[in-house]
Amino acid sequence: MKILSIDTATESASCAVLEDSRLLGEISINFKKQHSVTLMNEIDYLLKILSLNITDIDGFVISKGPGSFTGLRIGAAAIKGLCHGTNKDFVAVSSLESLANNMAYTDGLICPMIDALRDKVYTSIYKYENGKLNEVKAIDVMEISKLIDYLKDKNQPITFIGDGLYKNKGILEKSLPNARFAPNNLNLARASSLGEIGMDLLKQGKKDNIFSYAPMYLTKSLAEREYEKREGKPLE
Repeated sequence: MKILSIDTATESASCAVLEDSRLLGEISINFKKQHSVTLMNEIDYLLKILSLNITDIDGFVISKGPGSFTGLRIGAAAIKGLCHGTNKDFVAVSSLESLANNMAYTDGLICPMIDALRDKVYTSIYKYENGKLNEVKAIDVMEISKLIDYLKDKNQPITFIGDGLYKNKGILEKSLPNARFAPNNLNLARASSLGEIGMDLLKQGKKDNIFSYAPMYLTKSLAEREYEKREGKPLE
């Protein structure tokens, strides 16, 4: 089975092609350019390098979030278009689980963090045991101080990964003596990691519906918050 996976949940835009247990190719751009500008060019270039046509792809994997509202919408639109055009299935995978998968075989806890602004992060806790990731704490959006309080009594190493580190590494080092941090080469949302998880799901026959699928947001967008502030009532 060949799959194309794309991750647009963070500032990094990433796409990868995997064939069963092999990664055939991957492109990641972690720069301040809109995913709407780069994503389809990345996909087109990667397929050309691999001498593949989009019809050679057997299924697709997308990051469902949480993460950037705009990025997730762009990814969802792209994957729905590709699935509609090829009549192939797709499955959505948590962006936090994908980040945690970058640190597979790590001892202790794995804590992926994606910046949610306003001193908050999207986060969850995983532990790699018996050859797979197990969720210890469900996906949530938390103030960094509350996440630290939750982790203070954990008597095992805690490896942090994700763009939430850029703002919070200092306070994590100061507050948690058992904190570890992903190296720069792994501290990036990668479509290959996402695709590895999605490949297993597709082989199990799991898939999302092209018509009903929507990304996982967890919080309200800036536009929604500004509307509610201006109007003094929730957006219906």
